[in-house]
Amino acid sequence: MLPFDDVTLMMAAMAVPLITAVFILLFHKTPNLREGATLIGAAAVALIVWSLLPGIMAGERPGFELVQVVPGLSIAFELEPLGMIFALVAGSLWFLNSVYSIGYMRKAGEPRQTQFYICFAVAISSTLALAFSKNLFSMFLFYEVLSLSTYPLVTHKGTESAMKAGRVYLMLLMGTSIALFLPGIVGVYVIAGSIDFTPGGVLADAQATPFVIGGLLALFAFGIGKAAVVPFHFWLPAAMVAPTPVSALLHAVAVVKAGVFSVMKVVVYIFGIDTLTVSGANGWLVYLASFGIIMASIVALNQDNLKARLAYSTVSQLSYIVLGAALATATSITGGTLHIVMHAVGKITLFFCAGAIYVAHKKTEISQLDGIGRLMPFTMAAFLIASLSLIGLPPFGGTWSKWFLALGALDSQYQFAVAVFMISSLLNVAYLMPIVMRAFFKPLPGVETGTPVKMAEAPLTCVVPLCLTAIGCLVLFFVAEPVADLAQLIELRADGTQTAGSTPPVLGLNANDR
Repeated sequence: MLPFDDVTLMMAAMAVPLITAVFILLFHKTPNLREGATLIGAAAVALIVWSLLPGIMAGERPGFELVQVVPGLSIAFELEPLGMIFALVAGSLWFLNSVYSIGYMRKAGEPRQTQFYICFAVAISSTLALAFSKNLFSMFLFYEVLSLSTYPLVTHKGTESAMKAGRVYLMLLMGTSIALFLPGIVGVYVIAGSIDFTPGGVLADAQATPFVIGGLLALFAFGIGKAAVVPFHFWLPAAMVAPTPVSALLHAVAVVKAGVFSVMKVVVYIFGIDTLTVSGANGWLVYLASFGIIMASIVALNQDNLKARLAYSTVSQLSYIVLGAALATATSITGGTLHIVMHAVGKITLFFCAGAIYVAHKKTEISQLDGIGRLMPFTMAAFLIASLSLIGLPPFGGTWSKWFLALGALDSQYQFAVAVFMISSLLNVAYLMPIVMRAFFKPLPGVETGTPVKMAEAPLTCVVPLCLTAIGCLVLFFVAEPVADLAQLIELRADGTQTAGSTPPVLGLNANDR
């Protein structure tokens, strides 16, 4: 797509958001130019990231070393299929989130908008650097940069509650990473002599007992706090005090996706699925992730605040991906990877809708939404579509990720996880569909039944992005095969392959044909 080699494109993808941040600062007194720079930068990143896709599909693995800190320890980058998928999600959704942010921030009269756009751009740059990381040291470094760059976004409102949420956010995410993630990295280096991401797992040939492997897995699972694994999940609902575009960033574009992506990459390229299944060291994480799926869904049922309900929904949905990694089969890895995409598009739609409701009518509680579908038909139709996708009903994208995850559970020795997915889907119905029913089938307060009501949607810059992402939920059902093809290029074995025949035939995919 662009006439540059892939290494140059990787550098540009990480650099353009930082350059964009500079222009945002220069134009801070001219909002139209400032936001124009944001849109141009976001569009450029999307184009650059998509330009990397053909090479990855063709089997290329571009990479480069930025700097060697000490012998054997460097900041280095290498792009492989899992990182490509995450980069596509972050790079593509930044543009839509930027369009939405312009409408939201202006309509809501939010302060410090220049700071907001700068921090957002820096967060995207660090997200892409994390996606491209070649080793655990690089991943850890940009993981921390992402935490620091998003802290001002969480505390954006500057209120006492915002500052308290920011303290929880930063202390928990950086506390777990320094106390657990970093020792995990050191442990891998001591045992394996390397922290590079390696097909089949750098620990595959290490002389480590199942107890040691399980202990290392615990350090990573809990140390990567952005994955919101129970009990280190409570920062996520607390952070909902931030403006809705930030919530969309946290839940769909960057932060939590960086967490589950990191867990997935560590399982695939540091431990290796064979190491985990042979040692049995993954069992405890299977049960914990299953508990997190059900527990968070039940808590979501009891939340009247719309963003809080969606936040606990995210905790549950993230545990799907962690469970896919913990099941450690080729099909569950594909399912977890697909769910990164499907959940991102569905959840950003739901948060866009929540923000649109707020800026248009200042409503934040579910109990306040009676009849709002008559005022905001496009917004609530998008909410319905995204809800159905997260539930996993056809013809929406979430159908396929849940299908692959369920088949992955059947492939493993943890078939009970199929029941977990089924129960969770019913709970998804229980906490999402009443919102839609209330909006469309309850009368609008103060308006007699049958009385015409004038539509009162949020600004177009809010409504258009949420409609596009809702359409994306539908489109992903029909274009799931290319996404699954890319997911199946993830090298689960030292010979660069997945397990032959592991791919379900439902999409016409066959691992033996690759």
